[in-house]
Amino acid sequence: MAHPAKQPSERPRFQLERPVFFIGFMGAGKSTVARRLARLCHVSSLDLDTYIERASDKRIRDVFAEEGEEAFRKMEAHALREVAAFASPMLVSCGGGVITTPEARQALQELGYTVLLDVDADEAAQRISDKSTRPLFQDVEAARQLCHRRRPLYQEAAAAVVDTRGKDVFRITCEVRDLLIREGVLCKQ
Repeated sequence: MAHPAKQPSERPRFQLERPVFFIGFMGAGKSTVARRLARLCHVSSLDLDTYIERASDKRIRDVFAEEGEEAFRKMEAHALREVAAFASPMLVSCGGGVITTPEARQALQELGYTVLLDVDADEAAQRISDKSTRPLFQDVEAARQLCHRRRPLYQEAAAAVVDTRGKDVFRITCEVRDLLIREGVLCKQ
């Protein structure tokens, strides 16, 4: 007797109840986890730095060089508010320095659910294969100091913390998914 062919199990579809902002030091996996989780759960994701570059028609490094960090941080806080106002909430990966201004920290806390992907500078440095795109990691001690200075700001802005140390992307993604489901931020359709 022939057995009926098994239908491939379709992953459940989800919806976000509010925007989810991923914060953390560079190399924590914010962009990668946001993209993976978006595919896994059939929701949308957005990289905030890419959004800013497209909106301003300038590369981030050019904004820093021509207008300075303060101007960029204002653009960043404004962009947080814009993406939070989109009709459909998204997973938003933020740049590592997003937490450096009170305006951005306030936006993160008020406008969505913020997840800190926590990593130390040494593991972050190991994860980054092309250090030429991340000049900070040319001096690991400077990266350690910056990570240490930013840690309290990340923690202040975060609604939840996921420790990424020693974990692969799939495990981190599943932990974040489960956390968002428990918190009622990510719901099955």
